[in-house]
Amino acid sequence: MDTPEGRPPERLRMLPSRLTNQAALTANRIVDQALAKGGVRRYHYALLATLEEFGPASQAGLGRRTGIDRSDMVATVNELAERGLVNREPDPADRRRNIITITSGGRRHLTELDRLLADAQDEFLSPLPAADRLHLIDLLTRLVGEHP
Repeated sequence: MDTPEGRPPERLRMLPSRLTNQAALTANRIVDQALAKGGVRRYHYALLATLEEFGPASQAGLGRRTGIDRSDMVATVNELAERGLVNREPDPADRRRNIITITSGGRRHLTELDRLLADAQDEFLSPLPAADRLHLIDLLTRLVGEHP
């Protein structure tokens, strides 16, 4: 990534960790813009996707599964509940905790968000042909799996 001062030194331009970080910054910007079109942020999407795939869960369980901090989880659930995308009800087995469930409106919204994210992925990966895209996903999956 060039700066107003010009290109960074060769030894920086060739570091895989730096290149990965630069790609991640670009990907995050593109994804954030796409999700904004759907009126949500990444935490909203992560929560809806998790609930749709794994079913109802406690806020604490959702936090552990998604990596969303407890204080951010409360705000995220509040925002989604206010929009009718999730329901929050006391757990019958333990009234001190809440169980979060995706609503039918949340499922419909998630489908729209999936479409927006698919477009964002296409935009991010546009310089690569299909075979290179699959190869990149394979490589990144292996790296992430090795360094959880």
